[in-house]
Amino acid sequence: MAEVARRPIALVTAVVLLLEAPAIVGLNAIMARFVEAQSMSLDGLDPDHMVTGTWALGIGSGLALALCALVAFLAGVRDRAPGRLGRGLLIGCAVVHGLLGAVAVGLIGWAAFAVLMTVVGLIVLTLVAYGKEPAAPEEAAVAAA
Repeated sequence: MAEVARRPIALVTAVVLLLEAPAIVGLNAIMARFVEAQSMSLDGLDPDHMVTGTWALGIGSGLALALCALVAFLAGVRDRAPGRLGRGLLIGCAVVHGLLGAVAVGLIGWAAFAVLMTVVGLIVLTLVAYGKEPAAPEEAAVAAA
């Protein structure tokens, strides 16, 4: 992949993930309100615990997405591959989006699947674009000798 395209891809990925973070928090807020209004519970679990758990999941997911956006943003700004932890975060984010996309087809429809797969594509493209860094000229000379 051309080195020229790496930065824009990483920055677009960061923007998409950063826009997705508050959307996920908002979606969980709506679900928490539904649970609270209807006093829903699972197998006798206190509805207040369900509301708290839904909020916690939303905030945790939003923070995780914001962290992944930060990793992609730093990769784009520095024009360097993310470190081991950053790559792990982006890989985990791509896997979660893939699983959500598979579930979204049945529950929501193909439009949601397409959006989630676009995000997966951006994350994977960012990871592939910053794949193995070319060896420095000094390292190449040492390796050749």
